[in-house]
Amino acid sequence: MAQTKTATLEDAADRVSELRKEIHKHNELYYQKAEPEISDREYDLLIEELKELEARYPELITPDSPTQTIGEKPSEGFETVRHPVPMLSIDNSYTSEEVMEFDQRIKRLLNISDAIDYALEIKIDGVAIAVLYEDGKMKYAATRGDGIFGDDITANVKTIKSIPQHIAGKSHHPPKGKFEVRGEIFMQKADFENLNEEREKEGLPIYANPRNLTAGSLKQLDPKLVAKRPLNAFFYAVGQVESELPETHIKLLEYFEKLGLPVNLHRWVFHSAEDVVKFLEQWEDKRRKLPYETDGIVIKVNQLALRAKLGATAKHPRWLLAYKFSAEQAETTLESIELQVGRTGAVTPVAHLTPVFLAGTKVKRATLHNADEIERKDIRVGDRVIIEKGGDVIPKVVKSLDTLRTGKEKKFKYPEECPVCGSPLVRLEDEAAHRCLNAACPAQVKERLQHYASRGAMDIEGLGEKLVDLLVESNLVKDYSDLYQLDEEKLCLLERMASKSARNLIENLEQSKQRGLAPLIYGLGIRYVGSKAAKILASEFESMDELSAASKDRFDSIEGIGEVMSESIADFFATSSNMELLERLKNVGVNMKRLSEEAPAPRNTSSLFSGLTCVFTGEMEKMPRHDAEKLVEQLGGKCSGSVSKKTNLVIAGPSAGSKLKKAQELGIEIIDEAEFIERLKKSGIQID
Repeated sequence: MAQTKTATLEDAADRVSELRKEIHKHNELYYQKAEPEISDREYDLLIEELKELEARYPELITPDSPTQTIGEKPSEGFETVRHPVPMLSIDNSYTSEEVMEFDQRIKRLLNISDAIDYALEIKIDGVAIAVLYEDGKMKYAATRGDGIFGDDITANVKTIKSIPQHIAGKSHHPPKGKFEVRGEIFMQKADFENLNEEREKEGLPIYANPRNLTAGSLKQLDPKLVAKRPLNAFFYAVGQVESELPETHIKLLEYFEKLGLPVNLHRWVFHSAEDVVKFLEQWEDKRRKLPYETDGIVIKVNQLALRAKLGATAKHPRWLLAYKFSAEQAETTLESIELQVGRTGAVTPVAHLTPVFLAGTKVKRATLHNADEIERKDIRVGDRVIIEKGGDVIPKVVKSLDTLRTGKEKKFKYPEECPVCGSPLVRLEDEAAHRCLNAACPAQVKERLQHYASRGAMDIEGLGEKLVDLLVESNLVKDYSDLYQLDEEKLCLLERMASKSARNLIENLEQSKQRGLAPLIYGLGIRYVGSKAAKILASEFESMDELSAASKDRFDSIEGIGEVMSESIADFFATSSNMELLERLKNVGVNMKRLSEEAPAPRNTSSLFSGLTCVFTGEMEKMPRHDAEKLVEQLGGKCSGSVSKKTNLVIAGPSAGSKLKKAQELGIEIIDEAEFIERLKKSGIQID
């Protein structure tokens, strides 16, 4: 019996690791890159599965799990703002049954049976924002970030005409002291379409959707560029306030209007959950007539006093719920299927469609995922198909309408050779994708070069998609090192490349040589190694030589580097062609050593915590856990969210659970908070 439980726990741990990796990837795509690949519903299903496993096996819960955090992280290039009141996310629902369950849960928590007033608002598909005013004057504007820390984007927000820099309204009496308002920045559908029409005329790639363009605009480091984008805002909540507020949410929105803050006119109050459900059903079709993108309606307890009683979980306020509309669909014809080769060699089938409007944009292409998906859905060239775009997701083919077939439709045969270089395609074990393993494949080279030049990597301005295409097709560049062999004469031979542009690119390439070790690691495109993992590696190793000589066991020992990633890193450096590439990069002057700012913070090696990996579990009564962990790190130790054989010390407070039990089983030293504080005092730290 015990063996079955252990096997089950091991299986659960593996699945939890897979889910977290997948969710973190989609968080980065959604929040950092504004390039989501799955719908909100598909994302929520991943979260729900992870929650269920963590509930069944609490010992697998860690502080950095997506179930314990909000998702986004502050961006590079901006100052960071700490939100005085955390900006939590909203729990989602997709059915009327879930809305009724929400109502029952509210009544149960409040211990009442009477009907509750709910305020409803359109859920804008934009970017969350917090603006702090002091005595009516804007002090700062920040993104939500991870809910605790966000990006200071004040300069960008000041370019948005609908957001006032002073609030007072017609009465000229601004709220006293601090008055933080929260809302959403977005772009109207018509403005978005106009921008895309202009870009098409200029031969530029069009933007995917209004939300992505809004997110990308706010991440611009130059406010002048943001000023050119037609951004708008609606406000709907408060954070930190030092003045009296109205009694209800609807009256709060009316107060915002009086202060001159933009609010959405689409808002309603209902006196029962049953009335709310009836109303939601009416809006499934009405939403398409709105001038902006929306993905649902937010349901809020109207009385602010009741909200205070309900409180919040670590991620969501308990007094509100987002009802998500079903994904938008359209019917069109699948004209052809093209295979695209990515930088890792994955070959993805893409459907070329008769253009059709869907979710505010003209859709010409949709993903078909892989060969299995095409076969399972029996999708054929010439089929009438249903495509779907849920939220900010890349359109996908949902199904073919086989009853409409004429007999002219053709089954798609997946080729055995790469469509670009002609090399054999292989399908690795446990993978759905076909891959081209030819590292010199031009399609892969192009994708890798674009990744190498991207902002999170070597940040080579001017090296865009079109120029990369020209450089590869003209045989001027075959790998990263060839970029540094370019000169003005070679570049000016390319189509539409003027001397000034050539000189600017060469200057930017020269600057990229000193970017640092982390950007270089990320830029190399090692499979599974994102920007965060690259920073972890750069903090652990002083140089590329040291990193490339390390063993898989060494990578396994690094917190934040999982087993799959360790194997990928080790394989990369065990490949002779990759080592030869690094040598060529070194020869052209690319920095291979860690910069001073990439080094880990110095530890106090003389303290009692020197070299110790510590885990806190249970409640801390004398100080917040975050502060305790910070002190351990300042005094030479390292803190982890889970207990393992690498753990040296566990600090257990009241209500300690599975982590304490595991520490006891492993024979790890365990102390209580009082002993922890005593050790701090011995290191010269005085705790009140």
